[in-house]
Amino acid sequence: MKIEELEVYNLANNLGDKVWDIVIKWEWFEKRGIGQQLTDAADSIGANISEGFGRLSPKDNRRFCIFARGSLYETTTWLFKSYNRGLIGHDIYDSFKQECNNLQVKLWNYVKSLEKNIQ
Repeated sequence: MKIEELEVYNLANNLGDKVWDIVIKWEWFEKRGIGQQLTDAADSIGANISEGFGRLSPKDNRRFCIFARGSLYETTTWLFKSYNRGLIGHDIYDSFKQECNNLQVKLWNYVKSLEKNIQ
């Protein structure tokens, strides 16, 4: 299997790209503060999934997916701060929230599938 065939990986990368498309339009101060944190967290989700995928054991893969889950939670926090501080509107925030919730379910299901290979 190739990593590009993993739905959870593609969803994570799409989220990171959508976040980038929004943050790149912000003013310097917002980009430097919340924007950098938000894009780093969002990009880290897919990066951790791919790093785990490249490891030689399901146990290592699972560990990096847990890191990805942490980055997903961090992303939702920065999205909330972006909304609270008026950097993104309600519709965009709700869309991101739904996307993050969907990704959370898919990522957790992927982790559970890896756990079956560990035992």
